[in-house]
Amino acid sequence: MAFTLPSLGYSTSALAANGMCQETLELHHGKHHNAYVTALNGLIESKGLAGKSLETIVAEAGRAGADGLPVLNQAGQHWNHVLFWQVMSPSGGGDKLPAKLAAKIDSDLGGLAAFKEAFKQAGVTQFGSGWAWLILDASGKLKVTKTANGANPISTGEGTPILGADVWEHAYYLDFRNVRPNYLDNFLNKLVAWDVVEELMEKGGLTTGQTA
Repeated sequence: MAFTLPSLGYSTSALAANGMCQETLELHHGKHHNAYVTALNGLIESKGLAGKSLETIVAEAGRAGADGLPVLNQAGQHWNHVLFWQVMSPSGGGDKLPAKLAAKIDSDLGGLAAFKEAFKQAGVTQFGSGWAWLILDASGKLKVTKTANGANPISTGEGTPILGADVWEHAYYLDFRNVRPNYLDNFLNKLVAWDVVEELMEKGGLTTGQTA
């Protein structure tokens, strides 16, 4: 088997009214994400990945430290983007969250406004390329965190991601130039599919179903 590039689930023009233009999606999904998938498939035989799930590969590469980076750079980015496409929607954004997610954010993070500020700061303060995350930690509580480059909370052992924002420049430069805070504001207020985030919270995270 080999890893595959998933469909977006919406057209490349579907998020334009929400601040993510068609060219951004065409380049980000069709070029950048596809390149990670192609590179990861090229490592399957030489790195002994055959038969392993994407989630297992990411976790093992993270535990391997520097030796795991060649795999993590590709497998992590593939997993990260699979989640990223799913947590955005043409009807996303807003402050009206599903009841269970809203209650969990209130109890664990001090409310929606506090969560949005913490998430935005995680993305803004991630120096260079990386990701901002909302995760379920080992105790089952929501937590905001960040990772560099292709790493994610699965590879670091921090927890299970249920929302991720790509803060590599290719995710936002065409739409927001170098103003990352505005991109993150727009992501939270106009793009996030909160119903999907709640669903991921309820079922304990994303399983891609992809195996090498």
